[in-house]
Amino acid sequence: MAVSQMLIEDFNRDGYVTMRDAVTPAQLQRMTAVLDDWTEESRGHAGPYGETMDGRPRFDVQPSVHSAATPALRRVASPVDVNEDYWAVAQDNAALDLTAAILSPNIKFYASKVNLKLPGSRTEVKYHQDFPFDPHTNMDMMTVLIFLDDVTMENGPLQLVPGSHRGPLHSLWQDGTFTGAVAPDVERDAIASSVACTGKAGDACLMHSAVLHGSSSTLTTDPRRLFIITYVAEDAQPFVPNPIPTRYDGTVVRGRATGRVRAVPFEMDL
Repeated sequence: MAVSQMLIEDFNRDGYVTMRDAVTPAQLQRMTAVLDDWTEESRGHAGPYGETMDGRPRFDVQPSVHSAATPALRRVASPVDVNEDYWAVAQDNAALDLTAAILSPNIKFYASKVNLKLPGSRTEVKYHQDFPFDPHTNMDMMTVLIFLDDVTMENGPLQLVPGSHRGPLHSLWQDGTFTGAVAPDVERDAIASSVACTGKAGDACLMHSAVLHGSSSTLTTDPRRLFIITYVAEDAQPFVPNPIPTRYDGTVVRGRATGRVRAVPFEMDL
Protein backbone atom coordinates (compact mmCIF):
# COMPACT_ATOMS: atom_id res chain seq x y z
CA MET A 1 0.00 0.00 0.00
CA ALA A 2 1.05 3.62 -0.44
CA VAL A 3 2.68 5.11 2.64
CA SER A 4 2.21 8.76 3.62
CA GLN A 5 5.40 10.80 3.38
CA MET A 6 4.02 13.02 6.13
CA LEU A 7 3.90 10.07 8.55
CA ILE A 8 7.53 9.26 7.73
CA GLU A 9 8.58 12.87 8.33
CA ASP A 10 6.65 13.03 11.61
CA PHE A 11 8.30 9.82 12.79
CA ASN A 12 11.80 11.00 11.88
CA ARG A 13 11.22 14.25 13.79
CA ASP A 14 9.53 12.89 16.92
CA GLY A 15 10.54 9.22 17.08
CA TYR A 16 6.93 8.07 16.98
CA VAL A 17 3.78 8.52 14.94
CA THR A 18 0.11 7.58 15.23
CA MET A 19 -1.32 5.72 12.23
CA ARG A 20 -5.04 5.45 11.55
CA ASP A 21 -6.56 2.11 10.52
CA ALA A 22 -3.38 0.09 10.93
CA VAL A 23 -5.43 -3.12 10.88
CA THR A 24 -8.69 -3.94 9.15
CA PRO A 25 -12.01 -4.23 11.03
CA ALA A 26 -11.96 -7.99 10.41
CA GLN A 27 -8.46 -8.34 11.88
CA LEU A 28 -9.46 -6.26 14.88
CA GLN A 29 -12.60 -8.32 15.48
CA ARG A 30 -10.69 -11.60 15.40
CA MET A 31 -8.00 -10.40 17.82
CA THR A 32 -10.43 -8.93 20.35
CA ALA A 33 -12.59 -12.06 20.28
CA VAL A 34 -9.56 -14.21 21.10
CA LEU A 35 -8.49 -11.81 23.84
CA ASP A 36 -11.98 -11.82 25.36
CA ASP A 37 -11.73 -15.61 25.55
CA TRP A 38 -8.32 -15.43 27.22
CA THR A 39 -9.62 -12.91 29.76
CA GLU A 40 -12.58 -15.14 30.56
CA GLU A 41 -10.22 -18.11 30.92
CA SER A 42 -8.07 -16.15 33.40
CA ARG A 43 -10.95 -16.16 35.89
CA GLY A 44 -10.11 -19.79 36.59
CA HIS A 45 -6.52 -19.05 37.63
CA ALA A 46 -5.33 -17.50 40.89
CA GLY A 47 -1.95 -16.46 39.46
CA PRO A 48 0.16 -16.49 36.29
CA TYR A 49 -0.33 -19.57 34.12
CA GLY A 50 0.51 -21.16 30.80
CA GLU A 51 4.04 -21.59 29.51
CA THR A 52 6.26 -19.86 26.94
CA MET A 53 9.24 -21.34 25.11
CA ASP A 54 11.57 -20.60 28.05
CA GLY A 55 9.20 -21.94 30.71
CA ARG A 56 7.86 -18.65 32.04
CA PRO A 57 4.10 -18.06 32.38
CA ARG A 58 2.45 -16.92 29.15
CA PHE A 59 -0.53 -15.29 30.90
CA ASP A 60 0.31 -12.79 33.66
CA VAL A 61 -2.22 -11.32 36.10
CA GLN A 62 -2.07 -8.31 38.43
CA PRO A 63 -1.14 -9.50 41.95
CA SER A 64 -3.60 -8.77 44.78
CA VAL A 65 -6.18 -7.51 42.28
CA HIS A 66 -6.96 -10.43 40.00
CA SER A 67 -9.85 -12.70 40.96
CA ALA A 68 -12.57 -14.75 39.33
CA ALA A 69 -15.00 -11.87 39.93
CA THR A 70 -12.67 -9.13 38.61
CA PRO A 71 -10.13 -10.60 36.20
CA ALA A 72 -6.94 -8.54 35.92
CA LEU A 73 -5.11 -10.21 33.08
CA ARG A 74 -2.30 -7.77 32.31
CA ARG A 75 -0.04 -9.48 29.77
CA VAL A 76 0.02 -12.27 27.22
CA ALA A 77 3.56 -13.18 26.16
CA SER A 78 4.09 -14.07 22.49
CA PRO A 79 0.44 -14.53 21.51
CA VAL A 80 1.57 -15.32 17.96
CA ASP A 81 2.88 -18.68 19.19
CA VAL A 82 -0.54 -19.86 20.33
CA ASN A 83 -2.98 -18.11 18.01
CA GLU A 84 -2.90 -17.96 14.22
CA ASP A 85 -4.97 -14.75 14.03
CA TYR A 86 -2.30 -12.80 15.94
CA TRP A 87 0.47 -14.25 13.79
CA ALA A 88 -1.47 -13.38 10.62
CA VAL A 89 -1.77 -9.74 11.75
CA ALA A 90 1.94 -9.61 12.68
CA GLN A 91 2.78 -10.57 9.10
CA ASP A 92 0.29 -8.29 7.37
CA ASN A 93 -0.77 -4.86 8.62
CA ALA A 94 -0.47 -1.29 7.42
CA ALA A 95 1.89 -0.37 10.27
CA LEU A 96 4.35 -2.96 8.97
CA ASP A 97 4.29 -1.26 5.57
CA LEU A 98 5.10 2.05 7.26
CA THR A 99 7.85 0.38 9.32
CA ALA A 100 9.48 -0.89 6.12
CA ALA A 101 9.27 2.57 4.55
CA ILE A 102 10.94 4.13 7.61
CA LEU A 103 13.60 1.58 8.58
CA SER A 104 14.45 -0.73 5.72
CA PRO A 105 12.73 -2.64 2.91
CA ASN A 106 13.90 -5.83 4.66
CA ILE A 107 12.14 -6.31 8.01
CA LYS A 108 12.20 -9.17 10.51
CA PHE A 109 9.66 -10.07 13.16
CA TYR A 110 11.29 -10.09 16.60
CA ALA A 111 8.74 -10.35 19.42
CA SER A 112 5.14 -9.71 20.47
CA LYS A 113 2.88 -9.43 23.48
CA VAL A 114 -0.53 -8.16 24.50
CA ASN A 115 -0.61 -5.58 27.29
CA LEU A 116 -3.92 -5.02 29.05
CA LYS A 117 -5.26 -2.40 31.42
CA LEU A 118 -8.57 -3.77 32.59
CA PRO A 119 -10.90 -1.74 34.85
CA GLY A 120 -9.69 -1.84 38.45
CA SER A 121 -6.37 -3.48 37.60
CA ARG A 122 -4.25 -0.41 38.54
CA THR A 123 -1.66 -1.43 35.93
CA GLU A 124 0.93 1.24 35.15
CA VAL A 125 4.29 1.32 33.39
CA LYS A 126 7.28 3.31 34.64
CA TYR A 127 9.26 5.38 32.14
CA HIS A 128 11.86 3.46 30.14
CA GLN A 129 13.28 2.90 26.66
CA ASP A 130 12.87 -0.43 24.88
CA PHE A 131 16.34 -0.69 23.31
CA PRO A 132 18.26 -1.44 26.56
CA PHE A 133 16.04 -4.48 27.12
CA ASP A 134 17.02 -6.01 23.77
CA PRO A 135 20.05 -4.22 22.28
CA HIS A 136 21.01 -4.92 18.67
CA THR A 137 23.93 -4.03 16.42
CA ASN A 138 21.97 -1.05 15.17
CA MET A 139 18.91 0.83 16.39
CA ASP A 140 16.58 0.21 13.46
CA MET A 141 13.94 -1.30 15.73
CA MET A 142 10.27 -0.43 15.78
CA THR A 143 7.70 -1.05 18.49
CA VAL A 144 4.22 -1.12 16.95
CA LEU A 145 1.34 -0.79 19.40
CA ILE A 146 -1.95 -1.76 17.77
CA PHE A 147 -4.97 -0.40 19.66
CA LEU A 148 -7.50 -3.15 20.38
CA ASP A 149 -9.75 -0.58 22.11
CA ASP A 150 -10.22 3.16 21.82
CA VAL A 151 -7.32 4.77 23.68
CA THR A 152 -8.29 7.97 25.50
CA MET A 153 -6.69 10.35 27.96
CA GLU A 154 -8.58 8.56 30.74
CA ASN A 155 -7.71 4.89 30.18
CA GLY A 156 -3.95 5.01 30.57
CA PRO A 157 -2.57 6.02 27.15
CA LEU A 158 1.06 5.71 26.23
CA GLN A 159 3.00 8.86 27.13
CA LEU A 160 6.04 9.59 24.96
CA VAL A 161 8.84 12.17 24.95
CA PRO A 162 9.16 13.65 21.43
CA GLY A 163 12.70 13.59 20.07
CA SER A 164 14.06 11.29 22.78
CA HIS A 165 14.98 8.71 20.10
CA ARG A 166 18.00 10.88 19.34
CA GLY A 167 19.53 9.91 22.68
CA PRO A 168 20.94 9.29 25.08
CA LEU A 169 19.95 5.81 26.21
CA HIS A 170 19.25 5.86 29.94
CA SER A 171 20.28 3.17 32.38
CA LEU A 172 17.59 0.89 33.81
CA TRP A 173 19.81 0.07 36.80
CA GLN A 174 19.35 2.27 39.87
CA ASP A 175 21.68 2.00 42.90
CA GLY A 176 22.97 -1.34 41.71
CA THR A 177 19.51 -2.84 41.20
CA PHE A 178 17.78 -3.52 37.89
CA THR A 179 14.46 -1.66 38.05
CA GLY A 180 13.48 -1.64 34.37
CA ALA A 181 12.91 2.11 34.74
CA VAL A 182 14.94 5.29 34.35
CA ALA A 183 16.20 7.32 37.30
CA PRO A 184 13.67 9.51 39.17
CA ASP A 185 15.13 12.76 37.86
CA VAL A 186 14.99 11.50 34.29
CA GLU A 187 11.39 10.42 34.82
CA ARG A 188 10.41 13.83 36.23
CA ASP A 189 11.77 15.56 33.14
CA ALA A 190 10.09 12.97 30.90
CA ILE A 191 6.69 13.46 32.51
CA ALA A 192 6.96 17.22 32.05
CA SER A 193 7.61 16.92 28.32
CA SER A 194 5.48 13.89 27.39
CA VAL A 195 2.58 13.78 24.97
CA ALA A 196 -0.15 11.14 24.87
CA CYS A 197 -0.70 8.71 22.02
CA THR A 198 -4.47 8.27 21.67
CA GLY A 199 -6.72 6.96 18.94
CA LYS A 200 -9.47 4.58 17.89
CA ALA A 201 -9.48 0.81 18.00
CA GLY A 202 -7.58 -0.38 14.94
CA ASP A 203 -5.14 2.55 14.97
CA ALA A 204 -1.50 2.10 15.97
CA CYS A 205 1.37 3.98 17.52
CA LEU A 206 4.74 3.29 15.90
CA MET A 207 7.61 4.05 18.26
CA HIS A 208 11.38 4.01 17.83
CA SER A 209 13.03 1.67 20.33
CA ALA A 210 14.90 4.56 21.98
CA VAL A 211 11.87 6.74 22.71
CA LEU A 212 11.31 7.43 26.41
CA HIS A 213 7.80 6.38 27.39
CA GLY A 214 5.54 5.22 30.20
CA SER A 215 1.86 5.12 31.12
CA SER A 216 -0.44 5.47 34.12
CA SER A 217 -3.29 3.18 35.18
CA THR A 218 -6.74 3.51 33.68
CA LEU A 219 -9.15 5.89 35.41
CA THR A 220 -12.30 4.60 33.73
CA THR A 221 -14.33 1.44 33.29
CA ASP A 222 -13.06 1.22 29.72
CA PRO A 223 -10.28 -1.29 29.03
CA ARG A 224 -7.08 -0.36 27.20
CA ARG A 225 -5.61 -3.35 25.38
CA LEU A 226 -2.68 -3.29 22.96
CA PHE A 227 -1.17 -5.86 20.62
CA ILE A 228 2.52 -4.91 20.68
CA ILE A 229 4.90 -6.10 17.97
CA THR A 230 8.64 -5.48 17.69
CA TYR A 231 10.07 -5.38 14.19
CA VAL A 232 13.77 -4.96 13.36
CA ALA A 233 15.72 -4.23 10.21
CA GLU A 234 17.02 -7.46 8.70
CA ASP A 235 20.63 -6.30 9.14
CA ALA A 236 20.22 -5.71 12.92
CA GLN A 237 21.46 -8.62 15.02
CA PRO A 238 20.76 -9.06 18.77
CA PHE A 239 23.40 -8.91 21.49
CA VAL A 240 21.25 -10.76 24.04
CA PRO A 241 18.65 -13.55 23.96
CA ASN A 242 15.15 -12.50 22.99
CA PRO A 243 13.35 -11.40 26.21
CA ILE A 244 10.06 -12.73 24.78
CA PRO A 245 11.15 -15.94 23.01
CA THR A 246 9.10 -16.98 20.00
CA ARG A 247 9.36 -19.63 17.33
CA TYR A 248 8.99 -16.87 14.75
CA ASP A 249 12.04 -14.86 15.91
CA GLY A 250 13.91 -13.63 12.84
CA THR A 251 11.18 -14.42 10.32
CA VAL A 252 11.45 -11.97 7.41
CA VAL A 253 8.02 -10.37 7.02
CA ARG A 254 8.91 -7.72 4.43
CA GLY A 255 11.57 -7.83 1.74
CA ARG A 256 14.22 -10.55 1.82
CA ALA A 257 16.99 -12.06 3.92
CA THR A 258 20.42 -10.65 2.97
CA GLY A 259 22.58 -12.10 5.75
CA ARG A 260 24.28 -8.74 6.23
CA VAL A 261 25.03 -7.26 9.65
CA ARG A 262 25.20 -3.50 10.15
CA ALA A 263 26.78 -2.18 13.34
CA VAL A 264 26.23 1.40 14.55
CA PRO A 265 27.60 2.72 17.87
CA PHE A 266 25.14 4.19 20.36
CA GLU A 267 25.44 6.45 23.41
CA MET A 268 24.54 5.07 26.84
CA ASP A 269 23.95 7.34 29.85
CA LEU A 270 25.42 5.31 32.73
